[in-house]
Amino acid sequence: MPAVIAAALAVVVAVNYMPTIGALRLPAELGNLVIKGTKVTMQQPRISGYTADSRPYQFTAKSAEQDITKPDVMELHQIEANVKMQDDSTVNVVSDSGTYDVKSEMLTLNDAVHLVSTSGFEARLNRAVIDVHKGNVVSEQPVWIKLTNGEISAKRMEVTESGAVIRFSGGVATTIIPDHGSSQASEQ
Repeated sequence: MPAVIAAALAVVVAVNYMPTIGALRLPAELGNLVIKGTKVTMQQPRISGYTADSRPYQFTAKSAEQDITKPDVMELHQIEANVKMQDDSTVNVVSDSGTYDVKSEMLTLNDAVHLVSTSGFEARLNRAVIDVHKGNVVSEQPVWIKLTNGEISAKRMEVTESGAVIRFSGGVATTIIPDHGSSQASEQ
């Protein structure tokens, strides 16, 4: 999950901070650019490409805003990212809004953060704070995770070591649905 969020963030940063290289055009579309007061708004920014290990990704947003008086912070609206994972599954990440602080490399996704994987898991969070540099994710608000064989809900979640360690705390409830095929096989 943190790798997906980090990939989505990397796409946002690339749209705004990566220069074009000679005649090479980055695979991105900025849409319309609107300047109003101290804010620069990009309508429908979109970028696609490949991760360092050749996995495809695509990122879109309805809009991205940057206040020129706060150049290190971007506000994102109606965010959607699709990332191919190492197991060949695809994860779709959607969030109503978010902010990215370029200096601290912190991405905060707010309001209806929803992840769905073709491998069968789904996650819903109210808010997630991602340390992009370290690959860590923290949600201090309720989370719900659907697995292929159950569900986990908690008041807090922390993902560390780039997803290798996931800790749930505060009112953790877990439901595991046993695989009926495996219990029948063990009885025979």
